[in-house]
Amino acid sequence: MVSLLQKWFGSKPMAATPLAEELGALHADMHSHLLPGLDDGAETVEQSIELLRELRALGYRKVIMTPHIMGDFYKNTPEGINAALVAMQRAATEAGLTDVELHCAAEYYLDEWFGKRLERGDELLTFGGAKRYLLFETSYINEPFNLAETVFRLQSMGYQPVLAHPERYTYLYGRFDDLKKIRENGALLQLNINSLAGYYSSGAKRVAEKMIDAQMVDMVGTDAHNLKHTFVLRDKTLSTEYLRKLLELPLLNKTL
Repeated sequence: MVSLLQKWFGSKPMAATPLAEELGALHADMHSHLLPGLDDGAETVEQSIELLRELRALGYRKVIMTPHIMGDFYKNTPEGINAALVAMQRAATEAGLTDVELHCAAEYYLDEWFGKRLERGDELLTFGGAKRYLLFETSYINEPFNLAETVFRLQSMGYQPVLAHPERYTYLYGRFDDLKKIRENGALLQLNINSLAGYYSSGAKRVAEKMIDAQMVDMVGTDAHNLKHTFVLRDKTLSTEYLRKLLELPLLNKTL
């Protein structure tokens, strides 16, 4: 079967660039939406495999897939996510992608349902083994009133909260000191790598660069939902000046 990559770019594989090799030094991508049919990411196993091939070509050898969990829309469960992981691992083996480790966690949305999960002591999906990194996001526009409280609560329950793509939250624009405080209060910060190419917005790009200059990036993720994200990474992000600066930071991806 001819892959989507072959249809769009021809049958000849793209040559790896020196920066792609440096990107491979990260080893792990800790934020992606490859598990099929669970959220707004890959819809089919075939799409998932295409995305996985691209991430492998970029140098990643561990992919931690983090489908959305939102109380009013993406009502995923640990059981459903783990079942999708098993199916994805089987498909990857059949496709010959045996040199890429596949794991799963989740990207939790900070909403009232998440608060109820914490109150009940529900099982929450984490990554990083004993480190228990828990990835969460907020509204892009509206500042959550309970952000600091949630970070403290997660820590008290033995989790290490990781705030997904803070450079994209418009309510933090012009408030860099408040972003610093979030990190000082215990939340690790995860940058979306394509923010460096201005993929999301010029505002997100500016905040991303400022975070790198201030050495406030703890993890970096592709947040890949589809092939467009990996193509932007390959064609635009790899050539940005700030990618070099980012890869010089002591990113925790290398320890996962």
